[in-house]
Amino acid sequence: MGLFDRLRGDGAPRVAFIGIDGVPYSLLAENEELFPNIASLADDGSAGEISSIVPPESSACWPALTTGTNPGETGVYGFQDREVGTYETYVPMGREVQADRVWDRVQEAGRQATVMNVPVTFPPQRNVQRMVSGFLSPGLEKAAHPDGFREYLEDIEYRIDVNPKLGHQEDKVEFVEDAHATVDARFEAFQQYVEEDDWDLFFGVFMTTDRVNHFLFKDYAEDGEYKDEFLEFYQKIDDYIGRLREALPEDVTMIVASDHGFTSLDYEVHFNEWLREEGWLSFTSNTPEELADIADETTAYSFIPGRFYINLEGREPRGSVAEEEYDDVRDELKADILDLEAPDGRQVVDRVVEKEEAFRGDHDDIAPDLVAIPRAGFDLKSGFTADSEVFTRGPRNGMHSFDDTTLLIDHPGANIDGADLLDIAPTILDLMDVEYSRGEFDGASLL
Repeated sequence: MGLFDRLRGDGAPRVAFIGIDGVPYSLLAENEELFPNIASLADDGSAGEISSIVPPESSACWPALTTGTNPGETGVYGFQDREVGTYETYVPMGREVQADRVWDRVQEAGRQATVMNVPVTFPPQRNVQRMVSGFLSPGLEKAAHPDGFREYLEDIEYRIDVNPKLGHQEDKVEFVEDAHATVDARFEAFQQYVEEDDWDLFFGVFMTTDRVNHFLFKDYAEDGEYKDEFLEFYQKIDDYIGRLREALPEDVTMIVASDHGFTSLDYEVHFNEWLREEGWLSFTSNTPEELADIADETTAYSFIPGRFYINLEGREPRGSVAEEEYDDVRDELKADILDLEAPDGRQVVDRVVEKEEAFRGDHDDIAPDLVAIPRAGFDLKSGFTADSEVFTRGPRNGMHSFDDTTLLIDHPGANIDGADLLDIAPTILDLMDVEYSRGEFDGASLL
């Protein structure tokens, strides 16, 4: 053990969690020769495909992963949520996460946590050793605590995210360069504080993998123009994970995980337009811009990704569906969603999950009534516009998936078979010998 181990005094085991946002396990398993460091981690420990959560969207996934609880407990269901009893919407940030994060539990146990670039953590918490917030942060100046930490990040030109607008360009060269610059600075910061060795839990996320997947995944899957650039980027990620693992002291267990999987994208499916065309949704304006613009006669509306809400009397301000009609209306909507076919004749949705199956907890009052899980190739959108197309193609060629999520634990005793995202937080605490009650989590330790 090093100096800081002696200063901490307890010699308790520690964990370094490295997030690789949106990385499918199949990508790693099918290219072991290109990713030797990840392959070595898998061989020495435990590795496999796990399931994500419903819905498999980063804004909902990271709160679930870091708390071990479903969105009914975290209170975060996606990039956009609805205020209870209103048609007002908001973008959930860190303060909207209602369940305890794993680093909160570590700090409460008298241990130290360094947290870097986890999505949905803005503003940075001041009850942890150091934190720089991740995706959805407005900028580095207000996203890092304490000040000395922020100043270091500014000095190395640390960036919270890539510039996604570059991915919209037909020529992806500038986007790829930006992705490399972003991940290089991220690794430099991770390495600095891994080697600082003054923490008990290090929790850092490479989100750039998700960005690269959105714009280049089909190039990889179908031998497209940017397949080499895609694989070269992932080889860099593999190298960085190997170097971080090498730098860890012996008392630290490394965990590498994604929050959801990924697959190729063929069509974006605009479900509010589909609902409008099918008579489920109508607007008070010819140019609607937000949920508040829906008309009183609306029966159902949608949020991304594939979340459907019945316009229920007594719950929504201008609800049109009586409570005694709810089950029949929901069943009809579920059947219609499952029947939807793409222009090429493929079924769009694999399954539709009812809210009672996916959500439970103190904050399930804004849970969607139904969540559609798409088949590979379809990304479920839900903008509030009129007269758009139901099926479109955009600059993205990759999309999230519920399955094919990655988990690697540098511990041969972990059992990953049948695991899901909610098992990660209790596993971290178990590895660190931090006490908790089994009933506090929706997941369970994998040890």
